[in-house]
Amino acid sequence: MISSSLDALFRPFRLKSLTLKNRIVMAPMTRSFSPGGVPGADVAAYYRRRAEGEVGLILSEGTAIDRPGARNDPNVPFFHGEAALAGWQRVIQEVHAAGGRMGPQIWHVGAVKSFQTEWEQGGIESPSGLVAPGAPRGEAMSEEAVADTIAAYGRAAADARRLGFDVVEIHGAHGYLLDQFFWSGTNARGDRYGGATLKQRSRFAAEVVKAIRGAVGPDFPIILRLSQWKQQDYAVRLADTPDAMADWLVPLAEAGVDAFHCSQRRFWEAEFPEVDGEDGLNFAGWAKTLTGAGTISVGSVGLSGDFFGSFGGEGSEPAGLDALLRRLERDEFDLIAVGRALLNDPRWALKIRAGDTDGLKAFSAGAFAELV
Repeated sequence: MISSSLDALFRPFRLKSLTLKNRIVMAPMTRSFSPGGVPGADVAAYYRRRAEGEVGLILSEGTAIDRPGARNDPNVPFFHGEAALAGWQRVIQEVHAAGGRMGPQIWHVGAVKSFQTEWEQGGIESPSGLVAPGAPRGEAMSEEAVADTIAAYGRAAADARRLGFDVVEIHGAHGYLLDQFFWSGTNARGDRYGGATLKQRSRFAAEVVKAIRGAVGPDFPIILRLSQWKQQDYAVRLADTPDAMADWLVPLAEAGVDAFHCSQRRFWEAEFPEVDGEDGLNFAGWAKTLTGAGTISVGSVGLSGDFFGSFGGEGSEPAGLDALLRRLERDEFDLIAVGRALLNDPRWALKIRAGDTDGLKAFSAGAFAELV
């Protein structure tokens, strides 16, 4: 299953104050095991097991910033308030005790409704009161709401550093709030947070990044997760050319992003095959080339099927890593995020390093229902 050298995957990596033992990242995955928004001992133990399993960097599930409509599930954790932050303090203490490194993913869902629950929270907000083109939901954000939201991101990042986390990630992908500002189909604003170009519509995200940079200081790493696709429309692309992608990403890097976490369904697919062929750079590869920032790639690593199928109840078998190792060897991107394979098996990285391919586990959708 693995014929290429594993050395590329288990090299150390450094990003400002963050030093990692290898290139493996636990991808952020919504788990909904925090009743009342407070992560408990079971959540802390779940993340500790991945640190014990030699994951280089753990990124938490999405955690809601301090805005009324920031989450769409009553069991999604907050990253604000005394009880929730005490829970996250325990999480990072457990991870550090096991020798791990970790950052929270801070999140605002915008107008997106959860597909897992009928629960509704008040205060649903988005750039223009749209969840998708022509689909109203919630309220358009006033400039005051925009300013309050930017400040809430800054407070969450400051709390992450104060609690002892090693990095912070901003969720700007998959059709959630930041992504709704990027997307012309959901951003029809006439003020400085709207505009005809992707660069103009990126102003909100850039101001979020600047607020976080001001809150955490110059050496604390900031990661921004992005995607072309949206859960509202998998076929959407924000940037159809490298030049358009540069207009999108370069200002965000200049605002203070240290690494782009580039979400795609399959990491081995070229982002612009018409430019450099079917074996060309993927999304993370282009982000690294265009900005010089660090990059994390992700998408169906170690499993035969992609995550869309998993949400429909489909299982996946363990898959080879040769394509991943070749891309890491040529430094196309810096880190690789692993989702379902690590959700299913906290010892996945240890098994890969030991060459224990027989010990790798198949994935079934039932894994979503428990904290392994």
